[in-house]
Amino acid sequence: MIEIITVSNKKQLNQFIKFPWKIYKDDPHWVPPLLMDIKKRFKSSFSFFNFGQQECYLAYKDGELVGRIAAIKNDLYNETHKDKTGFFGYFECINDQAVANKLFDTAKAWLQDKGLNIMHGPASPSSNHDYGLLVEGFDDSPRMMMTYNPKYYIDLITNYGFEKTMGLLAYKMTKEDVLGNPKLQRVADIAQKRAKMTIRPVNMKKIKEEVQHIKNLWNEAWEDNYGFVPMTDAEIDELAEDIKPIAEPSLILFGEIDGEVVGMGIALLDYNYVFKQMNGRLLPFNFLKIFTQKKKIEWLRVIVLGISPKYQGKGLDAVFYNTLIQNGFKLGLKYGEASWILEDNVMMNRGMKVVNGEVYKRYNVYEVKI
Repeated sequence: MIEIITVSNKKQLNQFIKFPWKIYKDDPHWVPPLLMDIKKRFKSSFSFFNFGQQECYLAYKDGELVGRIAAIKNDLYNETHKDKTGFFGYFECINDQAVANKLFDTAKAWLQDKGLNIMHGPASPSSNHDYGLLVEGFDDSPRMMMTYNPKYYIDLITNYGFEKTMGLLAYKMTKEDVLGNPKLQRVADIAQKRAKMTIRPVNMKKIKEEVQHIKNLWNEAWEDNYGFVPMTDAEIDELAEDIKPIAEPSLILFGEIDGEVVGMGIALLDYNYVFKQMNGRLLPFNFLKIFTQKKKIEWLRVIVLGISPKYQGKGLDAVFYNTLIQNGFKLGLKYGEASWILEDNVMMNRGMKVVNGEVYKRYNVYEVKI
């Protein structure tokens, strides 16, 4: 017998949050999220709830906890896209189609009750957070702030009737391939000189101003992209707060032309290498590993690369990739990941060829009419 209950108290919420530990207990590639970070997403002060709602559910089979899901309504998304799309997120489930179906049915009913006619995901809780289902690349741990899931989730989702609507790509770059590619340096140099663009690192002493530059560029450069949701001031502030303790200034770059910020490239050291050792807990002493294990990190992840629309198509993305990667290698890193990139983003995918990037992981997002 399968029973679905609505999360309605602190005990149930803790069960919801900690359920992934059951799914991934024998998976060597899973990186446990920091509990203190994930718990923030379920507090009323979380920025998403300024424009969104969600209902969380737990699934039990014969009295045993076997799955979870959240039904999500994002008013900002629907205002932006003139749409009636709902979302599912935080999906975790044993390999049992009946349980998955019951969870999806429950989320669907909640979304229908809100007047929505499409269920889209996974988005936890939006495309500005954890987005997409891993469909290729299961032999490796996820990089910082990227999703991970068992392979059988593909069948659980598609068997329900979901269809892929977009693919998200993760590219791998190696030190040898990048440094051995004179074309990248040549393209970057020509583009930078032609546009008269200067590159500078983030000024951590003026972080509020810098964060505003990020918000303005994000909302300008990504406006026409699939699934775009503008980032609010509160969301940007939260992101900055999360990133600030682990930020490496030489990997947060701004491009300026005539004093105007026209582009940005942001990369993070892959602290998932460290978090994997923490089992979700920063305290009492695990936080020390952030400092003691930092030199063992081999990857960086380019999480944001955006150019103001009026300067797009001029090769300036190569300038950022080149500088970020070179700076990363100066820190002793061996590999870079650029993610995620929409599979239909011709300009960005073309740029990855210039840096000899290879697609090594793929993620899908899905929809079903409800």
